[in-house]
Amino acid sequence: MKGYVQVYTGNGKGKSTAAYGLALRAAGAGLSVLIIQFLKSRKCSEHNAFKRLSDLITIKQFG
Repeated sequence: MKGYVQVYTGNGKGKSTAAYGLALRAAGAGLSVLIIQFLKSRKCSEHNAFKRLSDLITIKQFG
């Protein structure tokens, strides 16, 4: 099994958007995805959408 790790850091916008876009592409290809977020608000509308794809995409939040 081959896996990939991508890390998005820094100030400004676009990190979550990039991660979510890549997650959707991977899920569309039938791959499992784990998104780990640090210091992010737990209430995001994106999480409601990803709950529908919970068999392929998992989001863990810390902080």
